[in-house]
Amino acid sequence: MSWVILVMIAILVIPIYEAAQDEDIWQRMLAFASIATKTSLMILVISVLRDDWMIGVVGVLILSLGNASLMLLAQVIRRVNES
Repeated sequence: MSWVILVMIAILVIPIYEAAQDEDIWQRMLAFASIATKTSLMILVISVLRDDWMIGVVGVLILSLGNASLMLLAQVIRRVNES
């Protein structure tokens, strides 16, 4: 089962590379949202493998609140750039 975690970490490198390469703020925001989603899914997989549901609750909170706050930040940046 450790190979599943290694594959997930390898997949996590793709949006990190994209965020470092691109200059557009919207592409960076999308890359960071993708990183947050993949990280929270990794936390959920680890919590199921360890049978530790407290870690799973943290993964669900990151999944639901992390992306919402990132999208709120993107809207604030868009409004600031418009005015």
